[in-house]
Amino acid sequence: MTRRPITKRAAIVTAGALVAVGTFAAGVGIAGPDKHSAKKPTKAEIAAQFDGWNKALQTGDAQRVADRYAEDAVLLPTVSNKVRSDRAERVDYFEHFLLNKPVGKKIETHINILGSNSALDAGVYEFTLTDPDTGAKRVVEARYTYVYEKRNGEWKIVNHHSSAMPEG
Repeated sequence: MTRRPITKRAAIVTAGALVAVGTFAAGVGIAGPDKHSAKKPTKAEIAAQFDGWNKALQTGDAQRVADRYAEDAVLLPTVSNKVRSDRAERVDYFEHFLLNKPVGKKIETHINILGSNSALDAGVYEFTLTDPDTGAKRVVEARYTYVYEKRNGEWKIVNHHSSAMPEG
């Protein structure tokens, strides 16, 4: 079998075909599955995430509350100046917060569905807190933002910011 030398034209055509195939393959890899084909959550489904979080508070179990958050979630809590960016820090915060037997109630809510696996819930809520020593109750009104992502089929809080309302 004799080898024929590759002509300049053949080399250009072959290189062009390889570039075209490579570009197509890269485009398919980047595009991935159709993000619009997955069903988006309803606003009621996202609103229910707060209800689940609030019920977790009622258990008094900081671990159970922390389970509502993604491992890489960031919590900017209402009654602490410290940013909580890992599970241990979130558990620590809730161990102290839960001593006040908080009961949350939304006053105003705005839900934005960002995609099939993400949503934002922002507004105003209030917490009725009970002093563990005296039993006296007080209500704290705060602004909040929750960002949720569906991970492994389960909604998790990935960002939670809560700040007491400024004095008016």
